[in-house]
Amino acid sequence: MLDGLVFLFSAVDGVEPQSETNWRLADNYKVPRIGFVNKMDRQGSDFLGVCQQVKDMLKSNAVPIVLNIGDEDEFRGIIDLVKNRAIVWHDETQGATFDVIEIPEDMKEEARKYRALLIEEVASYDEDLLEKFMEDEDSITEEEVHAALRSAVMDMSIIPMICGSAFKNKGVQFLLDAVCRYLPSPMDKEGIVGTDPNSGEEILRKPDAKEPFAALAFKIATDPFVGRLAFFRAYSGRLDAGSYVLNNRSGKKERISRIYQMHANKQNAIDYIEAGDIGAAVGFKSIKTGDTLSDEKHPIVLESMDFPDPVIGIAIEPKTKADVEKMGTALSKLAEEDPTFQVKTDEASGQTIISGMGELHLDIIVDRMRREFKVELNQGEPQVEYKEALTKTAEHREVYKKQSGGRGKFGDIVFEMGKVDDDFEGSGLQFVDVIKGGRIPKEFIPSVEKGFAMAMKNGPLAGFEMDSMKITLKDGSFHAVDSDALSFELAAKLGYKAAAKAAGAVVLEPIMKMDVVTPEDYMGDIVGDLNRRRGQVSDMGDRAGAKTVKGPALFNTSTKPAALTAATKVAKFSFAAATATIVLSAFLLLFLSIGSVLPAVLEIVTNKIATKVWTNFFVNIFFLLILQFKKANSTYF
Repeated sequence: MLDGLVFLFSAVDGVEPQSETNWRLADNYKVPRIGFVNKMDRQGSDFLGVCQQVKDMLKSNAVPIVLNIGDEDEFRGIIDLVKNRAIVWHDETQGATFDVIEIPEDMKEEARKYRALLIEEVASYDEDLLEKFMEDEDSITEEEVHAALRSAVMDMSIIPMICGSAFKNKGVQFLLDAVCRYLPSPMDKEGIVGTDPNSGEEILRKPDAKEPFAALAFKIATDPFVGRLAFFRAYSGRLDAGSYVLNNRSGKKERISRIYQMHANKQNAIDYIEAGDIGAAVGFKSIKTGDTLSDEKHPIVLESMDFPDPVIGIAIEPKTKADVEKMGTALSKLAEEDPTFQVKTDEASGQTIISGMGELHLDIIVDRMRREFKVELNQGEPQVEYKEALTKTAEHREVYKKQSGGRGKFGDIVFEMGKVDDDFEGSGLQFVDVIKGGRIPKEFIPSVEKGFAMAMKNGPLAGFEMDSMKITLKDGSFHAVDSDALSFELAAKLGYKAAAKAAGAVVLEPIMKMDVVTPEDYMGDIVGDLNRRRGQVSDMGDRAGAKTVKGPALFNTSTKPAALTAATKVAKFSFAAATATIVLSAFLLLFLSIGSVLPAVLEIVTNKIATKVWTNFFVNIFFLLILQFKKANSTYF
């Protein structure tokens, strides 16, 4: 989506935990960037110190192109090292106006030093400038410095660092000029590569208004005055308001009645949008995040976004009857905006369950429902989202037969159920049809696949969704009159329930691949806490003067290291087989065995009063264990 970005740092806090994560992400996608050190008016601000942190901790060539005039309460301007001049903002206009002045006398020596460092870095990147630098440093012109800086930024060889205070509009004008001057424009890219949905061949669309239209919808939002907005980036061609586009996900046409140019919380209606522009569309029916929009006669599918599965959920309910309808509307709109947020109804309890990427994510969702949609809610405790999986292979025959007068129902399938193949990518159902000789008509095979896919939503052990499964359809039979698509779909659902337990179903729990960066003083606390929480330390090392700890850990361990230290944590979620449930089940069975045998022994050895006391004791223990067992095995009990 991004051609370039402005990376924000706090002048007080410097490089924070998420800074490193996002920086690595930008490195992976090779996105050119410039750095902006904000909050220069705050106590403890240090622009040059943050620049050094960016260089040391993020392993980048951060080069200041400005110097701050004053800091904390006395921050009033910057020195432009390229133009060798000072800019001072007016406090009475909240930074909206400024004066260009000579560099203050007390900062001329410092400005000369850092300008020399800037020219040296630029000259070392550009060979032509290096020759001029060796002959006469002052012979390098302002335009040559700008041109070399732009090339170095595009090549990610230099990260220009700027400072300011966004709250008081100080440095914002200079930053916007730097964005236009150094970051790439859409026309600097050769084009975007997509796939022809019909042939599968790769297609290159150049950033030209004369090319066929292609755009990517990257966000869906709800505006109280305009309605549903689809934010999209146009990569090629031109789209006029009131025209039609092809949604390549659904294969249907969408009418874009209006196009807006967004300015923070304001919308400006425009007549058209061209290659390189970002706009918001109104009037569509079924556009979702990640959809590719294109010209009807020239379809193309651009690389979409991958969204992780939710890992935690809570049960919610409306406080009053008036909130019931409002809650449904709010949930549907929020789920449409955020693909990582999911809503479902628990079949056993009838509760509405909302799931997301963490407690903070769900807290924000609930707060938005109360604030934006005026819905009052009761909410339960957060619970981890478990999954189920198969560990071995089982073969099963399922015959669904129903006769109630007239035409009946008949479906007969023989299948093998087990783990997916090693080369199967992702999760879900891997369906293989090896039937020969027309034992089951071809028109019924998709119904069998559909039945298994729907059945996977409820696992055989605790009702959690099945992570992945392979079904090999081997044999079966049909009735010329009674068989239909629904019969085979129901046979698949019933066969799934019967065969899943025989295939060694287990419960999976979310496991993080955790990467913790911490000061050496807290190393022991981190390792000890991870071990206490069933985490495993697989690797320990050094990074930028700090210690690193890597290894798998339970999902609910993720917030603990930051509470213990000033640690950075990077987590990637996956699911692994749960062991706590198995241990608790064995413990429960042991107590039940003792509770059933001991009263009989006591009745022989002692009198009936002792028998009654011990029986009541074990009954109480039994019910306490049942409650704990349900709490451990049910996501929303």
